[in-house]
Order: sequence, then C-alpha cells, then structure tokens
Amino acid sequence: MTMVISGIRLPMAAALLVWMVLWEIVGHTDAGFILPPLSRIVWRVIEIVPTPSFLDALMITGRSFLLGNAIAIGVGVPLGMIMGRSIIADRLLLPWVNLFLSAPLSALVPVIMVLFGLGETTIVLTVVLFSVWIIVLNTRAGVRGISLSLVEMARSFGASRWQAFSRIYLWAALPEILAGIRLGMIRAVKGVVIGQLLVSVVGFGTLFEIYQSHFLMEHFWALLLVLFAFAFSLNEGLARLERRFSYYAASR
Repeated sequence: MTMVISGIRLPMAAALLVWMVLWEIVGHTDAGFILPPLSRIVWRVIEIVPTPSFLDALMITGRSFLLGNAIAIGVGVPLGMIMGRSIIADRLLLPWVNLFLSAPLSALVPVIMVLFGLGETTIVLTVVLFSVWIIVLNTRAGVRGISLSLVEMARSFGASRWQAFSRIYLWAALPEILAGIRLGMIRAVKGVVIGQLLVSVVGFGTLFEIYQSHFLMEHFWALLLVLFAFAFSLNEGLARLERRFSYYAASR
C-alpha cells in the first residue's frame, strides 16, 4: 500500500518509520523513564517471548481469546441474521445491541464477576461481551442488503429454512459477516486483557501486573508491543480474507 504526499508516492510503512524514529528520540530524553527507547523495547521483546512465563501466559490468554470469539461468532451471526430477516426481532433487539455497542463495557465486567465468579468463565464472557455486538450489527446489515430476488428464488424452489440460511443468506452476507468478525476480534483483544486484569490476574494480566508494580517499563511496553503486533496482524489477515470474498457483495 502506498500514499501520495505532494505528488510523491511513498509506501505506507514510511509513516510508521517516522513514528519509530520519534519514539526512539523521545526515549533518550527525560521521558525515557515512562517511554523507553524503542530499540531497547524491541530487545526486551526478543528476551521475554521465549521465556516459560510468557509462553504460559500466551496459552492461557489464547485459550480464553479463541473460546470467547467462537461463542461470539456462534451467537452473533445467527442473531444478526434473525434481526435482518425479522422486523419484530429487529425492533426488539436493535436498541439493546446499539446500547451495548456504545456502552463502557469495562464497567459491566464486575457484574459478570459477581454472577460467574473469579475464573476463566468470566474472562471468556468478557471477550464475548466486547466482540459479539459488532458481529451482530454487521451480519444484520449484510442480510438486509440481500436482493429479494434471491430469497424469492429460494422459496420458489422449495428451499427449507436451513437451506436458505446456509446457501443464500450466509454466502450473500459473507463480506459483512467477515468484516464484523474482523472488528469483533480486534475488540476481543482488548476484552481478554481487561478481563484478565480486572477479574483474576492470570495470563498476560499477570505479566502486566508484575511489570507495572516493579516499574519494569521496558518489559511493560514490550508486552504491549506484542499485543499491538498481534492485533495488527489479525486485522490485516482477516482484511485480506474479506477482500477475497468481496465479489459476493457484487454478485448478490
């Protein structure tokens, strides 16, 4: 990808390079106590990633992240399809979906904690809480954009509801569904870290707590850099998958 500045075509990575240089410069000033130089942070990444403590935290966090996203997709996609096809369901559920999408969800984590205790269940539900609503809305938008001729054709050929769901609605709304899953997974990264910090200090939450309490700012930023890199890679990978299926939006 490229950008054009004053008629000069530059790669998008050039902007990232500028910020990296600024970060390195700021790190060598008095602000280096809070924001260490980027070169030292990268070195800490190389140092902490192979350690057993990081790998154990990665396994715990990854399990909660994947399970929460699986539940969010399994609930969000069918719910969005129901809202997209049923006016009654849409009027009943849409205000609540919009409310939870715009609400400060971190404030609801203690409520889940009271109901389900201090364990992995609460962390998984926190991931679901952060990711499911955008999946519902995008799926709803995709289903509402399906041409009525496709639905009428399915009915004329005697398609059952499951056949209409699996062969018409799912594929025709696939670009929006993938976009919702991509955005939901990005929000889920934030949800799993918040859940581990607020509910029970496990996984990456443990590492964040240790680094923060001991003022190990290089380690702290190194862990953040790993999370940023994961979220960016996840977004780019799903965006490429989304573009590969974009022809469904035109063909519908």
